[in-house]
Amino acid sequence: MAKNLVIVESPAKAKTINKYLGKDYLVKASIGHIKDLPSKGLGVDVEHNFEPTYELIPDSKKRNNKKIVAELKKAAKEADAIYLAADPDREGEAICQHLAEEIVPKRPPKPTFRVMFNEITKRAVNAAFEDPRQIDGNLVEAQQARRVLDRLVGYKVSPLLCRTIGGRLSAGRVQSVALRMVVEREREIEQFVKTEYWTIGANLSAKLPPAFDARLFKVGEQTVKTSGFDQDLKKNEILIQDQAQAEGFVSEAQQQSFVVSDVTTKERKRNPVPPFITSKLQQEASRKLGFAVKKTMMVAQKLYEGVELGDEGSVGLITYMRTDSTRVSDAALGEVRDFINQQYGANYLPEKAVHYRSKKDAQDAHEAIRPTEVAHTPDSLAKFLKPDELKLYRLIWQRFVASQMTAAIFDQTTIDIQAGRFIFRATGSVQKFDGFLKIYQEGRDEKPEDDDEAERRLPLVEKGETLKLNSVTPEQHFTEPPPRYTEATLVKALEEKGIGRPSTYAAIMSTIQEREYVEKIQSRFHPTALGKTVNDLLIEGGFDDLFNETYTARMEEELDEIEDGKLEWTKALREFYTKFEGDLKEFQHYIKDIKEKNVPTDEVCLKCSTPGMVQKWGRFGPYLKCLSCEATRDAEPPATAGADGAAAANDGAGTAEETEPEVCELCGKPMQLKRGRFGPFLGCTGYPECRNIRKIGKTGVAAPPPVPLDEKCPVDGAHLVRRFGRFGEFISCSNYPKCKYIKQETVGVSCSRPGCKGEIVVKKSKRGKAFYGCSEYPNCNIVYWDKPVLETCPQCNAPFLLEKTTKKQGTFRYCANEDCGYRSNAVEPIVKPETPQPTRSPAT
Repeated sequence: MAKNLVIVESPAKAKTINKYLGKDYLVKASIGHIKDLPSKGLGVDVEHNFEPTYELIPDSKKRNNKKIVAELKKAAKEADAIYLAADPDREGEAICQHLAEEIVPKRPPKPTFRVMFNEITKRAVNAAFEDPRQIDGNLVEAQQARRVLDRLVGYKVSPLLCRTIGGRLSAGRVQSVALRMVVEREREIEQFVKTEYWTIGANLSAKLPPAFDARLFKVGEQTVKTSGFDQDLKKNEILIQDQAQAEGFVSEAQQQSFVVSDVTTKERKRNPVPPFITSKLQQEASRKLGFAVKKTMMVAQKLYEGVELGDEGSVGLITYMRTDSTRVSDAALGEVRDFINQQYGANYLPEKAVHYRSKKDAQDAHEAIRPTEVAHTPDSLAKFLKPDELKLYRLIWQRFVASQMTAAIFDQTTIDIQAGRFIFRATGSVQKFDGFLKIYQEGRDEKPEDDDEAERRLPLVEKGETLKLNSVTPEQHFTEPPPRYTEATLVKALEEKGIGRPSTYAAIMSTIQEREYVEKIQSRFHPTALGKTVNDLLIEGGFDDLFNETYTARMEEELDEIEDGKLEWTKALREFYTKFEGDLKEFQHYIKDIKEKNVPTDEVCLKCSTPGMVQKWGRFGPYLKCLSCEATRDAEPPATAGADGAAAANDGAGTAEETEPEVCELCGKPMQLKRGRFGPFLGCTGYPECRNIRKIGKTGVAAPPPVPLDEKCPVDGAHLVRRFGRFGEFISCSNYPKCKYIKQETVGVSCSRPGCKGEIVVKKSKRGKAFYGCSEYPNCNIVYWDKPVLETCPQCNAPFLLEKTTKKQGTFRYCANEDCGYRSNAVEPIVKPETPQPTRSPAT
């Protein structure tokens, strides 16, 4: 029987550690936290120094917590010593504290130790067990302070939101600040006023090729302004504001001789970037791999805890992935320097190891995220890792190796050309030595406009050389509003402002999407009507100073001070709660006022023609209500038909023309603008007798009315119509909602499941992605993400193949039977695929 019990969080981690410790150790998993604040009730005694009440986490479908705790207690009772080996951070320390309270026998007391390691390798695990320590009370208190803070805010504010707006809503100390940033960015975009400006380019030829482009840089002593439009024009700057001014400069320049006035060539170095910390990994995986923050952390967790590598067994491939330190151990530095020297040569190896400075509040007890063994190259692990695991591991491996390589060297040339009172400038860059760029280049969120200019090749010219003018061309530009946040740029902004911690960013991104406060469109966050309503209610209702960047960042600093033993956790909470209590009372008065208050307006009810609708507050912001018939509509003017029968659009923001309202094609009553969980739409004023609706798109354009078809409905014999719903066009019965028939688009392939008489049809997921499933669902739940094509598999005679198109490999077909493995070479698709037709009812 094993003498020592080791408890970790996950079975995968337990399996990897177990092979290093030997038969004297029994390694078991707690499956994360075993205790937490109660699911019902506040669980915090505010009057008695914020004393928390913890309870064992209740059993669920995914986890039998009582059984886990019972097994751990039994194992602890039989062991001579207990080692708590949860992750090396605040959450891990709290898990260890709760395990010590619940698992470790009190009589007789058993020796109990805390062991920590930043990587799951034999070297690191053995070193940790040779030098065990006790649980760090400061870390536990820092985690407890954060948990109590989040409980106080969430438990006291979220119910007020639910009662005021309705639905399953939540507010959070960091979550609400992230939402505020998204909403405020959206309003910056909405209020942005474009500035017109022009640039002038000249295409020139020298004695030697190639021809090159130069841009007008100066007019006399004034520099041509092409950036920084949020700042006033300086005396030594000139802005080319319109076409007339630009064409005047072009005409003047065409009459001039273009002579090289100055040529400068400088050597420029580009240094490698540090190895990953958590936030930088999340950002880069989003940019380069398209991974959501949550996915990045899940895949990284698997790489950290261990992956089966054939005869090697389970091996932890990366160091701990929740870190804000760029520190690398001396042993790892020695290994990577030897690897670089052997694989790439001495030219790629700096004289000394490169040490990067971490930010001031970083926990340097941790290391940067790096491979545990640099000899485990991505190519050598390709056969053991899943595709996403390999992509992320390759990114981590390349970044770490590149961080210890020499700088890349460029020759950067600038040519100034005099043309009368004008100076044109051309810049170019030539790489002399690739250095770390041989294996890695950091991604960018937004590519600078002058990047292409800086990287182009220029001919060899001499000062005083006269150049041949090929053309002078004016180009119109407009300033752009600030871009909407992506996951990568939102994480970057949160990190720079000191809001939250990288370990919490995945939960924040998930929460604001799951609550439907924001939606992702082309990978960028757009606040929903609900998100704007929640944000405005919180900020205008009294929480402006609580849910703001500065205050939230200060709270994070205080949590760090608690962790360092510089601040008592109860003192920090007392200061917070004194302020929070006042804000909460103000918020309660505010929501009471807006719920009870009827603000009179001059609007006329479109249903009963009664004047004097009142403005109230609802789930999607302010709305109008008729006190006579209780009809409601959006507080904005009703959407109307323009010349093309749709609502007008103004620079991408939905607006409405003040003309005659749209008429319902089913009952003849006016349509009015409403808002729902999926945004604005036109709804019939005859509701609930008439439930006709039409979606309004992002551009403010309302979907056209249904188009009758010659085809009959197979259910009730009525005409079918082409409708335009949330996921695009679809064909349904004209008698909807009485008849809910939806015509499904088939692909001409029968279902392959034995006994099933269905055929494969096109469907759409909740996120709008097309997939292919059986028409007999839910009796048959067979699905494919790639399009079935009626072509017999030449290898196993399966009745159809699946067709897939990728950028790199083109279009190819493969067998749906995983045991077969057949795959064709790149082919052209038989028919260019049309837009899949949704199979959802318009009500959804």
